[in-house]
Amino acid sequence: MRSRYSAFAMGDAPYLLSTWHPLVRPRTLQIDVGISWRRLDIVRTERGGMLDSEGTVEFIAHYRRDRVTRQQHEVSHFLKLDRCWYYEGALS
Repeated sequence: MRSRYSAFAMGDAPYLLSTWHPLVRPRTLQIDVGISWRRLDIVRTERGGMLDSEGTVEFIAHYRRDRVTRQQHEVSHFLKLDRCWYYEGALS
């Protein structure tokens, strides 16, 4: 999760795509250059340890756009394939 946040902050679309689960990965990804990511707060995690095959991370990502401070609050689901973690999507 933290590496994906850092990739968003750095505008690293190739890394983000490579860490997206292959079954739900978009073909392309446009990074919004008008967003300035400020901070990531991990609210909670469920599973996601060394012996787990899936995990959930609830986070709040703080950012600025058009001189307005905003937040993205999400509960993300990750799956482990071949010892690598992949973002599967946001849970509703």
